[in-house]
Amino acid sequence: MPVDLEKIRSLCKRRGFIFPSSEIYGGLESTWDYGPLGVEMKNNVKRAWWRAVVYERDDMEGLDAAILMNRWVWKYSGHEDTFSDPLVDCRECKRRFRADHVQGRTCPECGGELTEPRMFNLMFKTFMGPVEDESALVYLRPETAQGIFVNFLNVQTTMRRKLPFGIAQIGKAFRNEITPGNFTFRTREFEQMEIEYFVKPGTDEEWFERWVEERFNWYLRLGIRRENLRQREQSPDELAHYAKRTIDIEYLFSIGWSEIEGIANRTDFDLRAHSKSNPENAHSIENLTYFDPQTNEHITPYVIEPSAGVDRTMLAFLVDAYHEEEVRGQKRVVLKLHKELAPIKVAVLPLLRNRPEIVEMAKRIKRDLQSVIHTVYDDTGSIGRLYRRQDEIGTPFCVTVDVQSLDDQQVTIRDRDTMEQIRIAADQVKAYFLEQFGCHI
Repeated sequence: MPVDLEKIRSLCKRRGFIFPSSEIYGGLESTWDYGPLGVEMKNNVKRAWWRAVVYERDDMEGLDAAILMNRWVWKYSGHEDTFSDPLVDCRECKRRFRADHVQGRTCPECGGELTEPRMFNLMFKTFMGPVEDESALVYLRPETAQGIFVNFLNVQTTMRRKLPFGIAQIGKAFRNEITPGNFTFRTREFEQMEIEYFVKPGTDEEWFERWVEERFNWYLRLGIRRENLRQREQSPDELAHYAKRTIDIEYLFSIGWSEIEGIANRTDFDLRAHSKSNPENAHSIENLTYFDPQTNEHITPYVIEPSAGVDRTMLAFLVDAYHEEEVRGQKRVVLKLHKELAPIKVAVLPLLRNRPEIVEMAKRIKRDLQSVIHTVYDDTGSIGRLYRRQDEIGTPFCVTVDVQSLDDQQVTIRDRDTMEQIRIAADQVKAYFLEQFGCHI
């Protein structure tokens, strides 16, 4: 059975991964702050993604587009008209629900009568400048994709790219969700890891299949168990208005199979929508086309979009890594995170904190390691308690300095998953971990 999200939520609060936002004022519904360990793990997830889709490929460029964009972007992308949910209100208890989440005209909370559905736009509105009127209206972006589309020509020409090539971006997005919840799975402020991959028309199906396989395997390489991951093709009535096909990568949470990434074939919808040649676009000053030197013609590329949620992805990694087991009659909680994702890589622990020679040796090892790898020093408990603490936050290795270390200049290295221990020379510790972690540090 999948681990209950409340158990993960409790661990995250207790160990400094994720806190409720604005907690001292009662919080703010479905907003979360990433604590010291949470921000490390979140950054590790993003680095692992960036390494896989940008650094390890020859056909990708990076981008960091602004959150605030010209309002016309959202008009011609279709978001002003279509980015909405149908809502109903209960006439008795005044609760609000998405119309597609209730049956009939009866309130699921109190049994009262529901109103007729009405559409509610999910974009957050704000105003730019001192006057709050229609001319100053802007939106917090509901997705990162449009920042890539409107920069297509900028990236393609400055980086001299030929098709096929992609643009990758990691950034915040905002949606005024009516029913957020399930911890960090559905929130109003979230982060996306998104690719727009531009291809020649006619090659889009081949590239779509290749990206589905590539993205699915990324989760497996980083430790997600195969039985907890699946691909699900969206039915025609589920597809977004721009999509030719979409396959969702879903993880088996305690709430059921839920999407953590979607790979969509967006065709040429977005580039055409933002081009001045579009008869419905009265504001664009560019045609977002590509000049093909082989055919000597301008074409509008098709786009394959792998889009993952950082927060959902991190939650899936936490759930999948969570294990409880019994060790010598006691419960051991361990996060068996892939070492690339672990927030702390090595903990250096003195066996006796009241022995200055042991403490100094341990701190010297910590200082030597911290220049190349995220290392912590901890002497705030017995060695057994220190091991359990590091197990629970997913630290792959512990280095223990004991009394014998003062004589033989060797230390004990303990493996998180197997709890096996080896002794190595203290001056070889850095080289040992550089070999263990390779490029994952």
